[in-house]
Amino acid sequence: MSARLKLSEGVTWVGESGSGHGIVIDGSPDIGGRNLGMRPMELMLLGVGSCSAMDVMLILRKSRQDVTDCSVEIQGTRAETVPKVFTAIHLHFIVEGRDLAERHVARAVQLSAEKYCSASLMLQASVDITHDFEIRSA
Repeated sequence: MSARLKLSEGVTWVGESGSGHGIVIDGSPDIGGRNLGMRPMELMLLGVGSCSAMDVMLILRKSRQDVTDCSVEIQGTRAETVPKVFTAIHLHFIVEGRDLAERHVARAVQLSAEKYCSASLMLQASVDITHDFEIRSA
């Protein structure tokens, strides 16, 4: 796996993944940014959330659950002092579908948290990562 960052100007960067996808990363105006893209720590939250979300969806599909929509609300708490690392991350899954079995959704979230989500598992030694879910009928 590889990625590349190229300085655009100030603290604005263009990132490109090894798979050829790009993203703009920028800082807030108070550090010289122009608010043109996501902050690096926001990308960390999205990385953890999307890694787990993909796991959950793949597991639910293998369980033949009729999922029509899924979203993840991610909240991160950071340390007050530098380095302002994440001390806690909470992922709240909202899974929508027809006749979803709560036990399947619970199992999918648990398997992602404990076995499959590389991003969460990499951070778990220093970050309190929690998960919960709600099921909505389609």
